[in-house]
Amino acid sequence: MQNFPWLKHYPKGVDAEVDVTSYSSVVNLFEESVSKFGDAIAYECMGKGITFNELDTYSQNFASFLQNELKLNKGDKVAIQMPNCLQYPVALFGILRAGMVVVNVNPLYTAKEMKHQFDDSGAKAIVIVENFAYNLEKIQKDIQAKHIITTGLGDMLGGLKGTIVNLVVKYVKKMVPSYNLSGAHSWKKAMSKGGKVGFNREWLNLEDSAFLQYTGGTTGVSKGAELTHGNIVANMQQISAWMKPKLKDNEEVVITALPLYHIFALTVNCLAMFKIGAKNVLITNPRDMPGFIKELGKHKFTVITAVNTLFNGLMNADGFSELDFKSLKVAVGGGMAVQKATAEKWEKITGVPLAEGYGLTETSPVAVCNPIDGTERIGTIGVPLPNTDVKVIDDDGNLLPVGEKGELCIKGPQVMKGYWMRPEETEKVMNGDWFKTGDIAVIDEDGFVKIVDRKKEMILVSGFNVYPNEVENAIASHPKVLETGVIGMPDDKSTEKVVAYVVPKDDSVTEDEIIAHCREELTNYKVPREVYFTDELPKSNVGKILRRKIKEMHEKK
Repeated sequence: MQNFPWLKHYPKGVDAEVDVTSYSSVVNLFEESVSKFGDAIAYECMGKGITFNELDTYSQNFASFLQNELKLNKGDKVAIQMPNCLQYPVALFGILRAGMVVVNVNPLYTAKEMKHQFDDSGAKAIVIVENFAYNLEKIQKDIQAKHIITTGLGDMLGGLKGTIVNLVVKYVKKMVPSYNLSGAHSWKKAMSKGGKVGFNREWLNLEDSAFLQYTGGTTGVSKGAELTHGNIVANMQQISAWMKPKLKDNEEVVITALPLYHIFALTVNCLAMFKIGAKNVLITNPRDMPGFIKELGKHKFTVITAVNTLFNGLMNADGFSELDFKSLKVAVGGGMAVQKATAEKWEKITGVPLAEGYGLTETSPVAVCNPIDGTERIGTIGVPLPNTDVKVIDDDGNLLPVGEKGELCIKGPQVMKGYWMRPEETEKVMNGDWFKTGDIAVIDEDGFVKIVDRKKEMILVSGFNVYPNEVENAIASHPKVLETGVIGMPDDKSTEKVVAYVVPKDDSVTEDEIIAHCREELTNYKVPREVYFTDELPKSNVGKILRRKIKEMHEKK
């Protein structure tokens, strides 16, 4: 399949072609897994598990509520805004089974960021964990969505345990700021009402939209990548085929610490592992490292996925190296580059290689991955998945030979339909069926791909994209700021850190003042770690601030 004839390496037991059209939709695949794995545990969180059969019932009830109580129709957008908890897969599959489109929203977004995504997607309903409802209250009157369902973290844990968790979260840990959302439905009432009326199983095909998964670009405009059922089914098939030599149906235990609203965990953990009947252990707060390690100790886990920073954090935490890794088969790093030191230390502690993969929101996400047959190459992102072509091109679009670096392009059934309602943005990144990633890569004679640089000015912080214009806009709104330029600089802990240069309008402004202002406007990972003041910023002859010159200026410090 690969368009480079020099490809010599392909994982043992993995075919270069898989059938990506054998399911008519994600729902079709979901129903097959339910029928195959029935009473096995599908998802577990905080010690509570739900079976495939229970998930079938719960998601039907939620689908029914959307259709019969909220009167939503096939193709309507429904936003999910929650961390990893049992409500997430119930809502996800309920929305899809109702023939609707999932809009994943980071629960840590500020009210301003939330409003943009809700408005841009046209979401008609929002499912939100109550910890973050206070932000939604600020914009409720200004958004199109008229239906809101709120849920407490303990709502699906059952009985006394669920009640205690909700009380502790709200009154002891004080993690639920006061809020008042007019007309909101509670999760429990929504599930109860939905359970009284049957849902209408909508007919879906591979061309129907399944997700609006938001991402950005160097313009700073957050865009919804429209991912069809065909895109997602293809990537589920590709991933499960890739893992087939090591993973067996109904035998695996998967640790999911990355948030399910992120495209990596969404497709790889939540969906592809569901296809093979794996038990998915959801970690709600991986930042609580002692709690995370305690949870790991309870399971004979066979698969773990994470970003480099999380792997690194685990290995430097007390108690991790004492865990039992005898059951572990596969560890996959994605979302950001896996550092060589991290991969080597991981294998030394666990005895299992850390395989790096690569993908983007626009590719659903996985396009390239290291083999899991013991032939992985540290420092590369591996070789293309089945049914996937890659190439590197120069600035004029010409194909480059082995060993020459150029822009990485991807073609395959997992490549998005386009950016939602933004044809001009879609046109910028698509060349026929080829998606231009903006990443600079080299392909060696065996077909292994290495990312060497980024064409985009995007900043990568712990696996999340930060777009300079968005941060600049936030800083520029401060009354004491005249001009600003934002860059990304290397950081040992998070790949890159956000660094801001500011030309002050009022010399009394301080670094702390700028950072505090940004915390009001932006999610934490977008907030500058460092702020420097300067009399002027380098500009082009037309007055455009030159970020590459700011980088050069910073490197001379």
